[in-house]
Amino acid sequence: MNFVVILVTLHFLFVIGLTLRILLRDDLTPVARLAWFIVIILFPYVGVIGYILFGEVQLGLTGEKRHDEIFEKLHKYAPQLLGGNNENLKNIEPEYQSGFAYSASVEGFNTTLGNTAELMADAQSARIRMIEDFDAAKETINVLYYIWLNDETGTNTANALIRAANRGVKVRVMADGLGSRKMLKSALWREMKEAGIETQIALPFNNIIKTLIFSRFDLRNHRKITVIDSQVTYCGSQNCADPEFRVKPKYAPWIDIMMRLEGPVVAQNLLLFASDWLMHKPDTPLDSFPIRPKQMVNGFPAQVFADGPTGRKRSTPQMFSTLLSQAHERLVISSPYFVPDYTVLNALCAAAHRGVDVTIIFPKRNDSFIVAAASRSYYRRLLEAGVIIYEFKPGLLHSKTLTLDSKVTLIGSSNMDLRSFDLNYENNILLRDGATTRAVLARQKDYISQSEEVHLTQVLAWPVYRRLWNNVIATVGPVL
Repeated sequence: MNFVVILVTLHFLFVIGLTLRILLRDDLTPVARLAWFIVIILFPYVGVIGYILFGEVQLGLTGEKRHDEIFEKLHKYAPQLLGGNNENLKNIEPEYQSGFAYSASVEGFNTTLGNTAELMADAQSARIRMIEDFDAAKETINVLYYIWLNDETGTNTANALIRAANRGVKVRVMADGLGSRKMLKSALWREMKEAGIETQIALPFNNIIKTLIFSRFDLRNHRKITVIDSQVTYCGSQNCADPEFRVKPKYAPWIDIMMRLEGPVVAQNLLLFASDWLMHKPDTPLDSFPIRPKQMVNGFPAQVFADGPTGRKRSTPQMFSTLLSQAHERLVISSPYFVPDYTVLNALCAAAHRGVDVTIIFPKRNDSFIVAAASRSYYRRLLEAGVIIYEFKPGLLHSKTLTLDSKVTLIGSSNMDLRSFDLNYENNILLRDGATTRAVLARQKDYISQSEEVHLTQVLAWPVYRRLWNNVIATVGPVL
């Protein structure tokens, strides 16, 4: 009997303690608080463990301070690219300036002029071109991947980096501690080290207890950054892995989009890479990241948009909402993972209600059944507002794109889900160029041609059990 009393007492102390903790957190939305209360009340013991593992979104007690110190140094190192007055904003039409202004306010990456871009035909073409750039590199290569597999793509990439290091190029590589865990233990990773390549693990699991107490193990560096000789950068959704993606082959092929850019935005991407590198190796001299912001002839305005758990909270949904509010004619989005907060959901519906042609493309078969259910819980509301929804059939559409009025493009690693909004380090490029945007729009139309449209009548005909499942998952979505 006494043992039972002790267990009951401990249970109530845990529940009350976590309830107070959740109520005292100013960074949580009311929806997220309610979701945690539901989980803790309905599944008390599992809920307590779940909150300990996944409830706190922060990278250690000193993470934010270190982040601020690094960016303060970077601002001083490259004031023409970070911080200060965003003088080049005037080169963008007034109706689109607020998106670029908001982007610059997050980490300080101002609008740069004189950029050019080439949209790669597909993931394989992008990797071939990237390896050609590695083989032509003369001074530096800096790469960061969330997922790096030791498949054909991963091996070819590593071998190209080894070749570069062997001829005297300074090569730095980073890979996420969770997404690339098999590569980090492989002989290929050791071979890169032996060739003189500087390696670093982003968010490693050196101290699992510390990670569980002060952070969460699924808080990851989701960025995909490649910078060659400070002159060329790649941006998009592709990890360093084959489209067949051996980790989850039943959903293959992964359909990605990649862009090769030149111009001052390359230097911004290098500074972003440097910020990640300095988080783990703070003594690295800044001049070992040489920036050469060379403007290209007939170039366009562009800037890096990056966020993460140590930066400003809620910046990504605010960025998406700002862009959505600027649409006048057409808005086309592709995202593999769609679990929006109500800021983004309302902005999408509002755009459609005011007459903007809003189209969203999702994969028909998602590698996360949880995300798939949560995404579809929003279909009815979106369709009733006039949003057009397509589901891509031949593989997992992994491209993260947004085109605005055939003039503005956002491309990169950010999904329209709560993980990208709250948990992950992400990187994107925002640009204003008609030709480049039309190229991305043409790619989006190609996705649509391989998709089937979802109609409101279909969603209304879903059986009760399916609607219940979708809505239950969406209700606890903020804790996933």
